[in-house]
Amino acid sequence: MCGRLNITDDPWVTQILLDFGIENPYEPRHLGRFIRATQEISIVLEEKVKATTGPMTQRRVQSAAWWLLQEATANGFQPSRYTSFNSRYDKLFVPSSAAYHPFRSSRCIIIANGFGETQETGKVKRYFDFRTAHEPILFAGLYRIWQHTHQHAPFYSCSIITLPPHPKLQCYHDKASPMMLPNDRDLIDAWLDPDFHHVEAFRPLLMPSLYQPLWVQEVDKPSTYQPIGAEHCIPSDN
Repeated sequence: MCGRLNITDDPWVTQILLDFGIENPYEPRHLGRFIRATQEISIVLEEKVKATTGPMTQRRVQSAAWWLLQEATANGFQPSRYTSFNSRYDKLFVPSSAAYHPFRSSRCIIIANGFGETQETGKVKRYFDFRTAHEPILFAGLYRIWQHTHQHAPFYSCSIITLPPHPKLQCYHDKASPMMLPNDRDLIDAWLDPDFHHVEAFRPLLMPSLYQPLWVQEVDKPSTYQPIGAEHCIPSDN
């Protein structure tokens, strides 16, 4: 998956956040048609918090750097030299991989209206933008929490899990496709639950699937978004 997302502020996104039980779905929200890897994005997570009645979990929207591995600097953190805005599906069960532990205890969801892919053939690059007609995409993500020796506030980072290329998307990007989740309440509850460690239950999700139709438009380049040809619809797998 190419490292760019399209995230807008619309009623569909707000409603999904409310359905997820987010008390304040408006902050923090990082919006833009061309959000690139390493930039701040908003993730939905569920964390344990202290309460008067004892430990409990809480869902919320959290800012996170879209690059899972970070390196400490004098003033904070910066993206590691190791590429990690995506986490490959075949690394999720490898104990030495960066994604192994987050997959078991710190999963998140990135809500977006669309994403971009780049197809390279030799020296030629073609750029494609994908969007949904209504309900946004729920990307399966992982996150990590970092603590700097000179800063009190924790620093969050994240990645999007990638799968083998979906047959319907392979002509637009033949290396991988982003992992998308169906909007199923029980599944979402399990995915966000930090105490749900039976990750074998998620194996069926590691096969690329389109849970909703996608509209695809070729563009000259992501930064200018000048369309090339006509937009067309890719049907869902349902």
